[in-house]
Amino acid sequence: MLRLDHVQLAIPEGGENLCRPFYAGLLGMREMPKPPLLANRGGLWLESGEVRIHLGVEADFRPARKAHPAIAVADLDALARLLSGAGHDPAWDDAIPDVRRFYVQDPVGNRIEFMQG
Repeated sequence: MLRLDHVQLAIPEGGENLCRPFYAGLLGMREMPKPPLLANRGGLWLESGEVRIHLGVEADFRPARKAHPAIAVADLDALARLLSGAGHDPAWDDAIPDVRRFYVQDPVGNRIEFMQG
């Protein structure tokens, strides 16, 4: 194996406008164009550096409450303050010694982990 190319999370139909402010706005990810054959399916492709998240529309959507991507960031405390100020309260978790991390839910309820990079 070479690398992980992207992580896909499901969103409900029409969820793009709920998720765009979170992923592109708060997290500063850049929305990438989808290939024409995939664009009509809806969803969003987002990236920041080597982190790529694809949000795909799922008809029978249920948020991922346990499965999640874990994203390493340079300043975990600053991100926690930013997310908290926007109503996405971090749930800190100290279950792994020497790893600072927290979880938040995206606007449609998917679990996202952030850890000190």
